[in-house]
Amino acid sequence: MPTILSTLPFPLIQAPMAGVQGVELTLAVCRAGALGSLPAAMLSPEQLATALARLNTENQGAPYNVNFFAHTVPTVTDEQRAAWLAQLQPYFTEWGLDPTAIPQHHGRQPFDEAALQLVEQYRPPVVSFHFGLPTAKLLAAVKATGAEVWSSATTVTEAQWLQAQGVDGVIAQGWEAGGHRGWFLTQDPATQSGTFALLPQIIRAVNLPVVAAGGISDATTVRAAMQLGAQAVQVGTAFLLADEAQTSLAHRAALTHVLPEHTAVTNVFSGGCARGIRNRLMCELGIINPTALPFPLSSAATAYLRATAEQHGSTDFSPFWAGQNAALAHSGSAAEIVARLATGFSQ
Repeated sequence: MPTILSTLPFPLIQAPMAGVQGVELTLAVCRAGALGSLPAAMLSPEQLATALARLNTENQGAPYNVNFFAHTVPTVTDEQRAAWLAQLQPYFTEWGLDPTAIPQHHGRQPFDEAALQLVEQYRPPVVSFHFGLPTAKLLAAVKATGAEVWSSATTVTEAQWLQAQGVDGVIAQGWEAGGHRGWFLTQDPATQSGTFALLPQIIRAVNLPVVAAGGISDATTVRAAMQLGAQAVQVGTAFLLADEAQTSLAHRAALTHVLPEHTAVTNVFSGGCARGIRNRLMCELGIINPTALPFPLSSAATAYLRATAEQHGSTDFSPFWAGQNAALAHSGSAAEIVARLATGFSQ
């Protein structure tokens, strides 16, 4: 077991949730005895530096995790862009929007030299990655800071690959998980397994601590994951309802009555496959739309549309990320949520 996990009062990790949390949730989870996580992929270098400085000064020495994306930004043709915009044109017309005014920034940055400099400066105890790992050079530099390196695996093969690259822990992300799939060796949904099928297989396949993620929203599912051999659990959706999260009121309301069949893994928001609550955009464009630009390029246009619609009270184009067990979660402070989940370790 990595040193960090062995020092936690509870082997519980709050999943990093870009776009719906800031450093306040990270700090609150850490103070409650679990491992708080800070999502860095949508932060500017200045914002990330400010957040890391706060964690180092306000966290009273407790460990924390900072999470980065390790994707490669793709290139696309003008024809591909035009085809995607054509899919969205009826909505632009409906809302009186000019597609030529779409900002070109996609909002999700992969780990790079600028991020490395901040890791070297602030030395977070845990650095985790989604979508694989950065280049060998960047990875070696991260490890040289003394940070433990974890990454998500959605298949046994991905877990074995991560072990071969020298990670310190594997996060087994089941198909139930909310938000973006962390896959990187395959993007075939047919290869994906539920958490409680994937978890024991990864445990058998690697000689590393394995963290269970996906569908874990209450003490019962925490206990089940631990009984299957997980050395910790990672929970995201339950923390969307934390007082310290930045989850919108509409998103919070949707989470209170969502059933598993109300969610789907879709690519229409960012181009990457992610589980969220079904809405108008998903249903009308198709849950998986082959015209969507590859991750993260689709998000420039959909975020432009979303921003205008939300200003007028519409969530038809808002990605409400949620795992399949969202209905098991309950609102409260981060400390209350940690305490509820932690009873699964003692039962």
